[in-house]
Parts: sequence; structure tokens; C-alpha cells
Amino acid sequence: LVLLVIFMVTAPLLTVGVQVDLPKTKANVLQGQDEPLAISVDAKGIIFLQNTEIELEALVPRLMAITKNNPDARIFVRGDAAIPYGKVMEVMGLVNAAGYRKVALVTQQQHGATTKKARKAAAK
Repeated sequence: LVLLVIFMVTAPLLTVGVQVDLPKTKANVLQGQDEPLAISVDAKGIIFLQNTEIELEALVPRLMAITKNNPDARIFVRGDAAIPYGKVMEVMGLVNAAGYRKVALVTQQQHGATTKKARKAAAK
């Protein structure tokens, strides 16, 4: 069974040229990660691999070529907050079905949200 690992990360961790209005979250920022591949779905539902527009059917073959079929390649999926949740899950499901195990959903930290470290410091 291939597990789909979804990490909640913030936008500064990943800067890609595709304009996407990320959903907000209170999740903590993940640290110390190498540069992942980015799949973005913009407000019009157009899919991008890094900064290049790509058809859904061509996504997995292109990922396999880039990652040299490495199932441990890290892939971040960025979905615009304006598109239906199902579209993002369709992309993530396709990537997961291709055998990639380290797929993360990128979000943007909500204003006023704090990390555990900041909350502990404030409590002192």
C-alpha cells in the first residue's frame, strides 16, 4: 500500500512563478528540506509543472522523466484557493497512483497564526 503523505507547509518554502492564491492554514512550517518539484493548479484549473503548463495526461510521464522514476522524489502540489478541492485531489491522486510517496500539499500560513516555538516563548 502506497501512503500519501500530505504535509502542510507555507508559501515562502516554495517560490514558483505560477500565480496561485494558496489556502490558509495554522500548520507549522517544515524546515530543512531540499528543493522539491512543484505542481501548481491556478485559479482557471490550468496545471503547471514547475513554471511550464502541462496537460494532466502528460504530467506523470514528465515527472517520471525528471525524477528518473524515483518514488522518493519530493513533490509539492499548490492549488489555488478558488478552484474546487476535487481538482487538486485529482492531481495528487494521479501522482500518488504513479508511485510517488512524498507528495505534499502547500498552503499559506494564516495571519496571526503562530508556531509552537512562538507560543512557548510568549507563555514565558
